[in-house]
Amino acid sequence: MLNRVKTLLAATVVATLGFGSIASADEIVRTGEGRNFYNNISIPAGAETLYLSGSGARPLEDGSWGDMEQQTIDTFTRFKETLEAQGWSMEDIVQVRAFAVAGPYGELDFAGFNAGYQKFFGTDENPMKPVRSFVQIAGLVVEGWLVEIEIRAARMPK
Repeated sequence: MLNRVKTLLAATVVATLGFGSIASADEIVRTGEGRNFYNNISIPAGAETLYLSGSGARPLEDGSWGDMEQQTIDTFTRFKETLEAQGWSMEDIVQVRAFAVAGPYGELDFAGFNAGYQKFFGTDENPMKPVRSFVQIAGLVVEGWLVEIEIRAARMPK
């Protein structure tokens, strides 16, 4: 048993050191560009990071919540405002996690999420495409939300 623990510990150290060497460059490296995201982003030691916790849309003026695309746009618009108020930008986002529920007809609207997402990433204004996850879940904490999004941003110190 002790030998197994030592082997696992050694493998963990090797894996950690291996990943450390990938991220030891002087810049954030984005590789494996897919259609709407990068497959890998290496963040070097010493990079500044910012995490914005899960957030969703605000109700519209008529009290409704809007569809998936509208909620995605509203949520990223608020993230943009928050980032810019703190001296960051949408280009600094390296990871997006989206948790979504099916709409009133039982279908998950990934196309709607993508349409909203593409207004902020892979554009002329912001060519960056963060790594991302889109996960269907049973429910969200706010009734009316179809999607809750959290982000991670990283940049090299100025």
